[in-house]
Amino acid sequence: MANPSLFPRKDPANYYQVSAVSDRAVLDNIKGDWQTVAMRIGEFEFLEPIPNLKDPHVIAVLRPWIDVGSVGTLTLNRLERHLRAKELGRMAQPGLFYDFTRYRPRSLFNEGRREVTVPNTIIRYAVRDDGRDILFLHLLEPHLYGEDFTNTMLDVLKFLGVKRYSLIGGMYDMVPHTRPLLVSGLGSGGNVEEETRQARVQTSNYEGPTSITYLITQEAMQLGIETRTFVVHLPQYFQVDEDLTGTARLMEIVCSLYDLPERLIEPNLGKEQYEKLQGMVDDASGVASLLGRLEERYDKDQQADGPEPPPLSPNIEEFLKDLDEGFSPPK
Repeated sequence: MANPSLFPRKDPANYYQVSAVSDRAVLDNIKGDWQTVAMRIGEFEFLEPIPNLKDPHVIAVLRPWIDVGSVGTLTLNRLERHLRAKELGRMAQPGLFYDFTRYRPRSLFNEGRREVTVPNTIIRYAVRDDGRDILFLHLLEPHLYGEDFTNTMLDVLKFLGVKRYSLIGGMYDMVPHTRPLLVSGLGSGGNVEEETRQARVQTSNYEGPTSITYLITQEAMQLGIETRTFVVHLPQYFQVDEDLTGTARLMEIVCSLYDLPERLIEPNLGKEQYEKLQGMVDDASGVASLLGRLEERYDKDQQADGPEPPPLSPNIEEFLKDLDEGFSPPK
């Protein structure tokens, strides 16, 4: 009797589906002139042949929850270009999880032909001769069926034999742009204490609303997969689409962990960007006053034996709350 989980679709691509990890062996026995063969793990779809990965590590970005300033996305894109990453798979039917009135499909022209790209969660991979293979996971936060989304991603991690799952990104905070950007995070397994010390990462004590996708990290730990989280703290009063200083800080960490060339960090791009924005501080007395207080708090926080920094005044607290409503930084 034929395996009911393996069936051809009625299209010329001779496309095949595997609905469980155990069905992969069936594909090895397929004979014939097939143009394309694909594998389905939960709701995730991979094109065959799947590369033979060496104990891969995942570097993941979650949009839009912790990707302010696009720092996580920019970091992954830069790494993918350097390592010439290729696509490995994506959600087969992203509409199961995403509301396309909130994540809009995009229309574009490609060589004179109109195409539509659909928002999705995508995995790319890079096979390295001189280091551990890396998977790049572009997570798009689900609107629906979050538990099923999480379970699918965990099935993917198990199937690919992932040894470490790292989540990187950025958040806005009351920090000055005139000081080195802080990074907070957590981790489990491996040399986590040594790595966080070398990367100058502070232990996160965040409590509050979060994403359902954080269950991926939580459950990965139970599966014996090492985990890391690195979140760079960006100045709330400098809200730009692409924060290049935050990107450089994350690149610094990733390059250190994976022995990648320091030229990928590109710190001068961020320095130039912040220097251009400095004029806003000079012209706006409210921001200048805020910056002085933030610098004072930052310096005291970084002194191990220093006194508790004073709280921000109520008018500055109110100023911060109003930033998202009325602040528009210069282009």
